[in-house]
Amino acid sequence: MQVRRNARLAELTTLGVGGPIDRLVEVTDADELVAAVRDADAGGRPLLVLGGGSNLIAPDGGWPGDVVVVRSRGVERDGGRLVVQAGEPWDDLVAYTVEQRLAGMEAMSGIPGSTGATPVQNVGAYGQEVGQVVTAVRVWDRARSAEQVLAAADCGFAYRDSRLKREPGRFVVLTVSFELEPGELSRPVGYAELARTLGVELGERAPLADVRAAVLELRRSKGMVWDLADPTSRSAGSFFTNPVVPVRQAVEGCPSWPAGDGTVKLSAAWLVQHAGFGRGTRHGRVGTSPRHSLALTTEPGATAEELLAFSEKIIAAVQERFGVTMEREPTTITPSPCRATPRPAAVPDRR
Repeated sequence: MQVRRNARLAELTTLGVGGPIDRLVEVTDADELVAAVRDADAGGRPLLVLGGGSNLIAPDGGWPGDVVVVRSRGVERDGGRLVVQAGEPWDDLVAYTVEQRLAGMEAMSGIPGSTGATPVQNVGAYGQEVGQVVTAVRVWDRARSAEQVLAAADCGFAYRDSRLKREPGRFVVLTVSFELEPGELSRPVGYAELARTLGVELGERAPLADVRAAVLELRRSKGMVWDLADPTSRSAGSFFTNPVVPVRQAVEGCPSWPAGDGTVKLSAAWLVQHAGFGRGTRHGRVGTSPRHSLALTTEPGATAEELLAFSEKIIAAVQERFGVTMEREPTTITPSPCRATPRPAAVPDRR
């Protein structure tokens, strides 16, 4: 376990915003992670747990307590079952599953961040979601000061949501268990753009490596593969979730998909673009990506305040023009004192 005091949140987030950290703790296994969390709680210090920092808007004022960065690594395999340490880089894990001919994650290639964060946000892309393959999440429950295992049914997975997200700061993920499908072919392709790229019909399967390659190609074309050399990837990926509205509130011309119970899911990217914020719209040091209107990017020196103000302009414009309320996907952190039921912690990483 390493502790230092000369770090800034901007160094730990893909958006590159955030002020000084009072105490930075880096842990390399689950035992160290639990020890670091218990130490912060016992000392009454505010706690923030980080993986890859790819779904986080960090405060300009910094963090007046402990920031614990999870660096644990390791994958245990038993047939199609995997138990993965929380700090394992997500895309490394997806690459491993493709190499090992295990289907179920291939369409989620290229998403930055750590494995432990994926069930928090119920990460998803190109027709797949983590909640479809998670079987259990081993956590440290800060409210009970005890370790427990949450079965998939206990996680309350929903669109970009879960119980872990709805109870912020309570659960710190230690490991995640998955059940995948052994074989040479992917799960049925469930996203039209991906199917077109692969040259298959919706619902058909394709070689795992082909699906991974196609997804990476699509994500790179939109600036959504994290690359230090690419300033257009200085973002949190999709900044807004696709709004789910009653069928009667569907917007004419806006791409949509059935979402069940008389609702449809609208294209957030279309709404943003048609509200006047197309690709490459800049407001000072922040703006939409030149590659994709749904990604908000920052320039060196940008602040969280600037980014949030720009996002509010987009939210207001979409609401005024289409009557649709947009919701930000990244987690916005606000420091608060440690309490009996601690918060915040276990910040999800996602694109």
